Amino acid sequence: MSEDRTVAQRHVPVMRDRIVELLAPALGAQGAVYLDGTLGMGGHTEAILQTFPNVRAFGVDRDTDALRLAGERLAPFGDRFVPVHARYDDAIDELAALGVTSIDAALFDLGVSSLQLDETDRGFSYSQHSDLDMRMDQTSGMTAADVLAEYSESQLRRIIGEYGEERFAGRVAKAIVRRREQSPIRTSDDLMEILRAAIPAASQRTGGHPGKRTFQALRIEVNQELASWQAALPAAVDALAVGGRIAVLSYHSLEDRITKRALQAGARSTAPAGLPVELPEHQPYLSLLTRGAEVPDDAEIQTNPRAASARLRVAERTRSTKGSTR
Repeated sequence: MSEDRTVAQRHVPVMRDRIVELLAPALGAQGAVYLDGTLGMGGHTEAILQTFPNVRAFGVDRDTDALRLAGERLAPFGDRFVPVHARYDDAIDELAALGVTSIDAALFDLGVSSLQLDETDRGFSYSQHSDLDMRMDQTSGMTAADVLAEYSESQLRRIIGEYGEERFAGRVAKAIVRRREQSPIRTSDDLMEILRAAIPAASQRTGGHPGKRTFQALRIEVNQELASWQAALPAAVDALAVGGRIAVLSYHSLEDRITKRALQAGARSTAPAGLPVELPEHQPYLSLLTRGAEVPDDAEIQTNPRAASARLRVAERTRSTKGSTR
């Protein structure tokens, strides 16, 4: 792994200042608890710890390399920072095991991290030769090569079409199955050879890099990202203290749709139509703090192109519900 540059130089946190601004009202009290459910290289958490000297931060990541590098970056904060090796859908249970049953603010920066994209041995990038791994946690689970070897043509077509939004998913799946009957598909170059042959040349000229959508689909499947997020978001909302805030950065329409639906559901009354008085248990338990999804400005995108597809949604907990911690 190349570490010639510092962690801070290698990682530019997306919408950092805006996220700090939106979470600030929830982090003013002494002993406030902040959860970074997708720690990465720790840029957002560093900004929170610098801005709020009273905060204790828990950084969760399934990637052991990320935990190590972020730990080095955040070491100056001492025991105000606690690293946690887990998937984000296990974050709340892991915090409970540490005696933390309520959080004041949370951030989830979804998708693949700069660390994972930049390290050639991880297999996330279609532009670099590497083995097709794509596991965010390299200690367990199927690799992308395993998926390509073991999934049926119909399964491949489904994940490439749904998760990658690839219009030629059927052609790609058929080409993968045909190729693996001749030789294993083990590297990014192997897969790119298939994709360049399967996707029409005209589409490659106008539709972006031919590897982008299939590589994305494989990454989401290998790491079970959407299923994990569907479980993680309600658990994090339920753990928020009243007045607590949650911020979510999404980079894919399916992630953002899950986030939008969950936050909007919490911001709506559940009172039956025609009920003369809205009972407390029917009142919304969330307030949306962003109008739709906020996006990075042009200046940020220019300096950090990976921010271009980011969508930020933030909500505040307005009342307790059954099963909440406060």
